[in-house]
Amino acid sequence: MKTEEIATPKVIGGNVRKKRHERHWSLDELADSSGVSKATLSQIESGRVNPTVATLWKIAQSLETELSQLIRNDGEISRTFTVTRSGDLPRLTGTTGVEIKVLSPITMAGKLELYFLTLEPGAVLASEAHEPGSCELITVISGTVEVGAGRNSAKLESGDVLDYQCDTSHRISNPGKVAATLHMVVNFKGASM
Repeated sequence: MKTEEIATPKVIGGNVRKKRHERHWSLDELADSSGVSKATLSQIESGRVNPTVATLWKIAQSLETELSQLIRNDGEISRTFTVTRSGDLPRLTGTTGVEIKVLSPITMAGKLELYFLTLEPGAVLASEAHEPGSCELITVISGTVEVGAGRNSAKLESGDVLDYQCDTSHRISNPGKVAATLHMVVNFKGASM
């Protein structure tokens, strides 16, 4: 999407409301069908929150529409100025000892994604290969991590930066005795920095 075509939370909320009205559903009916609470749906429709990809996916599936239909911007030129409080950042779960906070907005998903990671001592985040040409940029904020990608590996400490291709299996581990924190930027093939 071009910058001027990116939908704001208000536009996304309007799209959700429009699709819900097309089905003649109440908020309660959409909440029951999607598993997203009525309160959250109300906040989304009013444009007060920037929903996660996972939440929008559930809504799109319930409304039997494409995700792209909920995030499209039909001509409204918008200027982005969205504050997301730390406690409201989406978190990815599934790996023991690893906390991943998603810093980038939903509109950047699959293009350029930003994360804040915390790895407890001994934790390992292993990933399969991303699209050919994809790269990750890691900046260690505190602690020590070891990163391996393909046949390459490096030990990084606070303040170190690593730029590497992530189109091969790769992993980040914390060999230290204290938690490690880092920023990660994932640049998918075709995305420009």
